[in-house]
Amino acid sequence: MTKAICCERKQPGAQHIFIAAWLMLCLIIMSIPGTIHAQEKALEGLKETGKAFASVARQASPAVVFIKVEKTVTGSPYTPFNDDFFRRFFGEPMPGQPQNPHQQKRMVQGQGSGFIITPDGYILTNNHVVGDADKVLVKLLDGREFTAKTIGTDPPTDVAVIKIDAKNLPVLPLGDSSKVEVGEWVLALGNPFGLSHTLTAGIVSATGRNHVGISDYEDFIQTDAAINPGNSGGPLINLEGKVIGINTAIYSQSGGYMGIGFAIPVNMAKDIYDQLVKQGNVTRGYLGVMIQELTPEIAKSFGLKEASGVLVSDIMPGTPAEKAGLKQGDIIIRFNGEQVDTVAPFRNRVALMAPGTKADLTVIRDGRQRNLTVKIEKMPASQQVAAAASGPHALDTLGLSVVTLTKDMAEKYGYKGEKGLLVTDVDPASAAARAGIKPGMLIQEVNRKRVDDIGEFKKAVAGKESMLLLVKDRSGSRYITLQSE
Repeated sequence: MTKAICCERKQPGAQHIFIAAWLMLCLIIMSIPGTIHAQEKALEGLKETGKAFASVARQASPAVVFIKVEKTVTGSPYTPFNDDFFRRFFGEPMPGQPQNPHQQKRMVQGQGSGFIITPDGYILTNNHVVGDADKVLVKLLDGREFTAKTIGTDPPTDVAVIKIDAKNLPVLPLGDSSKVEVGEWVLALGNPFGLSHTLTAGIVSATGRNHVGISDYEDFIQTDAAINPGNSGGPLINLEGKVIGINTAIYSQSGGYMGIGFAIPVNMAKDIYDQLVKQGNVTRGYLGVMIQELTPEIAKSFGLKEASGVLVSDIMPGTPAEKAGLKQGDIIIRFNGEQVDTVAPFRNRVALMAPGTKADLTVIRDGRQRNLTVKIEKMPASQQVAAAASGPHALDTLGLSVVTLTKDMAEKYGYKGEKGLLVTDVDPASAAARAGIKPGMLIQEVNRKRVDDIGEFKKAVAGKESMLLLVKDRSGSRYITLQSE
């Protein structure tokens, strides 16, 4: 009887299970059209994105050019073309040429990209693509080839302008890089590995990248759109078909794409372009200060709650900064009404100002805000490499900042008649600090080779895990072994 009762009690439960299963099946069947509809909508969205890419490619490709350069060099084939960075763009000696290290002349070739911005043939590209090449050849999408004239180059920003003799050419409109946001779609167009007019897509992964070590004035747009050797000088384009940057370099341990590329913001390139076209060179604004980042520790020592602004670590005598009343220890928090947060954007803004322009500075001195007016002057030729108007060059992998020693600095720090890199700042937690390097030291050699300016120093330390430095201070000269991080 007990089993029967139990069985009787199970029957209603089984019915309920059956009904529940049936209802679930009905719900699944009813939901299928919605699922299919959602999938269809998602596919339509992807198709529309693809169509947008295709539309931009069709419009932009005719204005993107393939650049081939040739240069004849005299001397050993191993100098300076053994340098990895240089060889990356100019290649090895041409096949069939003698490999005798004492040969007098040889030709090297390189390639890159560029884009037309005026109907009469002005083209934007990278300085490291055309540089001081003897011959620059430009090929268009329609097959036409031209010999280009170099209008001007600006190594500190790696921007160059060339021109071909033609009319009614397709052009690429320039956008506004200040409005670029992380996460938005971008397209890179160029000629990687000589593969003409290759399109890659990705997103903006960061903005305002500096301390990368590529050029003196850095404010890069970082993207994961595939960029490879040969893409240099090509455009980075938004979905409106407007150029927001010039593809310049990649972060790579293999020489190929690894998901991080850098582009010069087009707003910076516009300013450089205007000066190169009008006068053939770039005149930079000069303030005459050495500045450094305001760390939380330094901010606290100055009695500040936030580490916002840049710290004036030195004032060059007789400069606009001194004339305006800036003092060592001032913290610059605003420049022409705009907030100043870090060194790189500030130094770029100063450098791009026309000499003779007046600028308003807001500084914190002894805990109080002060307003100053400074008249920007033309950067002296001796400061072009050192960029003393905007501060030292930071090398994060070493944990130190350096600036090319000038005559004024040599006299001030006791290095009269010397050459080298003056250490302006050292991260206390860095390899440089552990090696005993301190601010005020003068670096004169890297791995037994002289280094007299920023460019030589960057090349000497690039890719090195360990290096031997000859440094000098008031106690004399000595060698220091430094490990990069």
